[in-house]
Amino acid sequence: MMAKAEGIIIRTTDYGESNKIVTLYTKEFGKIGLMARGAKKPKNPLSAASQVLFYGLCLFSKGRGLGSLYQAETLNAFRAIREDIEKMGYAALILELTDRLTEDGQPSQGIYNLLCDTLLLMEKGTDPAVLSSIYALKMMPQAGIDPELTHCVHCGEKKDHYLFSVSEGGFLCSTCAKVDDYALVLSQATQRLLPLIRSIPLDRLGKVSLKSKTIGEIESIIYAYYERNAGIKLRSRHFIEQLAKFRTNE
Repeated sequence: MMAKAEGIIIRTTDYGESNKIVTLYTKEFGKIGLMARGAKKPKNPLSAASQVLFYGLCLFSKGRGLGSLYQAETLNAFRAIREDIEKMGYAALILELTDRLTEDGQPSQGIYNLLCDTLLLMEKGTDPAVLSSIYALKMMPQAGIDPELTHCVHCGEKKDHYLFSVSEGGFLCSTCAKVDDYALVLSQATQRLLPLIRSIPLDRLGKVSLKSKTIGEIESIIYAYYERNAGIKLRSRHFIEQLAKFRTNE
């Protein structure tokens, strides 16, 4: 059947000499795979629409298997993201995480809105590292690994200071820290921010600026948690780490 929907291209794969298979994430249909015929040819009308991070209105055929992309109209070109290597790296991480945590044909208005709102805020200048951390934390329930960030995961008590246990699944008080020899010591800033950024609505985020050490600590916890508890190691994360090392050595 023919369908028209707003969506974001979250992954592309070359197919043959001139075609691409694109993965489109939409509000109405969830994640769908589409053949974009001739998209590798520069003058093809689908060339621009078959790039990762394309955001627009798409006309396509949809069936049980792979559909076909026929037309696409850009809604936002995300130029500010595309022209900044750091922003593009974090956007790629967000798109990869979306792809890894969603199933074909399973729509979620919440995930779609979160994805669009996060990228639009990044385009407008909000810190990409902060946004990607917020996105990753908010997507943890989708992965079935939502950590406990309001009290000790072991005894249930609320304390002033916690460690973070990747294996136990959240905050550990000092009394219970013995259950995990590898529990991570948290700075006060990180302990306060983890539950805050998980719960804050994006439309209330405002201008935010965190110290590089703090956001680095938050990122390390988030992606170690994904790897240990969901078996997800993001390829895009390696690029961001290499970029950070390069800039440190400049």
